[in-house]
Amino acid sequence: MLSANNITLQYGKRVLFDEVNIKFNGDNCYGVIGANGAGKSTFLKILSGDIDANKGSISLEPGKRMAVLKQNHFEYDECRVIDTVMMGYKELWEVMQEKDAVYAKPDFSDADGIKAAELEEIFAEMDGWNAEPDAASLLSGLGIDVSTHEKPMNELNGNQKVRVLLAQAIFGNPDFLILDEPTNDLDIQTVTWLEDFLLNYKNTVIVVSHDRHFLDTVCTHIVDIDFKKVKMYTGNYTFWYESSQLALRQRNNANKKSEEKRKELQEFVARFSANASKSKQATSRKKLLQKINLDDIEPSSRKYPAIILTSERAAGDQILHVNNMSKSMDGEVLFNNLNLNVNRGDKIALISKNDLATTAFYEILNEINQPDTGDFHFGQTITTGYLPNENEEFFKEKQSLIDWLRQFSSNKDEVYIRGFLGKMLFSGEETFKMANVLSGGEKVRCMISRMMLRGGNFLMLDEPTNHLDLEAIQAFNNALINFPGTVIFTCHDHHFTQTVANRIVEITPNGCLDKLMTFDEYITSPKVKDQKEALLQLA
Repeated sequence: MLSANNITLQYGKRVLFDEVNIKFNGDNCYGVIGANGAGKSTFLKILSGDIDANKGSISLEPGKRMAVLKQNHFEYDECRVIDTVMMGYKELWEVMQEKDAVYAKPDFSDADGIKAAELEEIFAEMDGWNAEPDAASLLSGLGIDVSTHEKPMNELNGNQKVRVLLAQAIFGNPDFLILDEPTNDLDIQTVTWLEDFLLNYKNTVIVVSHDRHFLDTVCTHIVDIDFKKVKMYTGNYTFWYESSQLALRQRNNANKKSEEKRKELQEFVARFSANASKSKQATSRKKLLQKINLDDIEPSSRKYPAIILTSERAAGDQILHVNNMSKSMDGEVLFNNLNLNVNRGDKIALISKNDLATTAFYEILNEINQPDTGDFHFGQTITTGYLPNENEEFFKEKQSLIDWLRQFSSNKDEVYIRGFLGKMLFSGEETFKMANVLSGGEKVRCMISRMMLRGGNFLMLDEPTNHLDLEAIQAFNNALINFPGTVIFTCHDHHFTQTVANRIVEITPNGCLDKLMTFDEYITSPKVKDQKEALLQLA
């Protein structure tokens, strides 16, 4: 068992945690959620001992081992990749080093022989003889080629280092595994591998993630950090979200009798648990839900942005036509021979193995950049809205949020402008914040306000969920599902892409694939897989 006892943490006048008590145990997976700045990563650091609380203590059951996903990508630069992974099991690594040092002695004595025998026994008990093959298997599963295993870490790129450090964390089956945003910089295949790994993991996992699909797949519990308190709920993220929304609607419905409300909650739990798959975590979650105390289901205090996407004018039949477009950068072909005809109402997920390719495409459509070949034409009725991946250039001026948003509006009335800021949770004194000092999440919310203000009927979104907390992602997700216009977007959020897109376009240096299907259908289709491999094999 891992427990936090009366944990209090305060920075100046700001109290992050106030007498928090919580326990983690069994083969459960706990997803930690909370708004930006609520202290999710800080809480994990307290659990792991990297940060000391002002008051309270962390208790780890004697004899149990904890592993943490490291965030410093340069810590092991001088080490071999395979060694970096095995270092995750500190005790085993120390035995290996001590054993090798004894055997390397030029004046090997009888005492050294006895010591070596003792170390060999400990090594065997730790399953040391399988350490290197196990480490290699983890690396391969995470997409690190065998040819890389003997290389020093400083020869790897950032994406590869993330995967090695993830392998390090999970190596040796620690009793408590702490992961902070483990899916960042991972492709869909690697995320799926990690999901499968954790689904079969027999120990305790505590994870912070903004990936709702990941949380839904692996979690048995949700740990909500909100207003200095930490509360635990049974179920995955979707169960927490939908049940808390149901409880909120019930609270606002004063006319409904308590027996009716209770029956409604019972029916919701029964429906949700019936959908559980055969995976370990889902089965465990189903059993937990069947035993749930309905009084534990309560309205969330979370505030969700009011993202309402409307079009000021209806689009005609001609939306967008892209003809034989190609683009290279620094001698690298990003995409080639791209032909695309967008239909009214399409919600296209634009994907590529190279993020530079999708960003370049959006910049061409918004006349920020030029194609090497080809052209494009929007229909006469089209009004566009663009949410770029990089937005720094919009926030260089020192001006209040009211003045910042006013520059993009034909209606300069302050009450009108405040209304759009308020929808994105900027209210009261917050509207006087300076635009040049906003956080990443606040900047994206401002850009969404700008897009809502413009009322375009054709939206282009380059990584719209970056920097947003789960509440904003959920609200944005729902808004795009309900948006009556046309959308083309790129997003690494699996749930977002699956629920919004009705068409998938993948661009490559050798052409593109264009499929009228959902994202899940696309990534699981054997036919699509064969077609992708054929494209990659083209010279």
